[in-house]
Amino acid sequence: MSEPRRIRVLYDEATIARRNEEMAKAIAATAPADLLVVAVLKGSFMFVADLIRAMHRVGMAPQVEFVHLSSYRAATVSSGQVEILRDVQSDVRGREVLLVDDILESGRTLAFAKDLLAARGAAKVSSVVLLEKPGKRAVNIVADHVGFECPDYFVVGYGMDVAHSYRQLPFVGVIETADQAGLPGI
Repeated sequence: MSEPRRIRVLYDEATIARRNEEMAKAIAATAPADLLVVAVLKGSFMFVADLIRAMHRVGMAPQVEFVHLSSYRAATVSSGQVEILRDVQSDVRGREVLLVDDILESGRTLAFAKDLLAARGAAKVSSVVLLEKPGKRAVNIVADHVGFECPDYFVVGYGMDVAHSYRQLPFVGVIETADQAGLPGI
């Protein structure tokens, strides 16, 4: 990416922080036992870090693990095939697992992860996503906790990227193109 692009903010830092606190309280209210939080990399890394700190503030002490799944690679649309690039190291048998993902769009990645952990003997697998695009679902899956319903834009920031760029942004935004400039909601 040679030239800087304008990013329109959809969800700012303060809004995301407030929503993380609300979701942590909602998760705590379910009283999970022996909770293992499994973050789906790479896009969820900022979200899971903030969420588990919010969970700590409401008295929770989950263990944390990571799984690296991909259905996008460098593309902006899902290939439809989910690959395990890095697997969970912990034994999930008999444990309650909370999957954390950045965005629920087609649902393939979250469904794949949920089925994988359930097949490995997790007592319960629930999920939390920062963003949901309900009109894009390709499989039948519903997240247990949703941060925000997201318009049908390709979003970046707060861990999400396009070709490994923009992950560092502390907010969720949309890259403006010349034909979108000034449009409401973009």
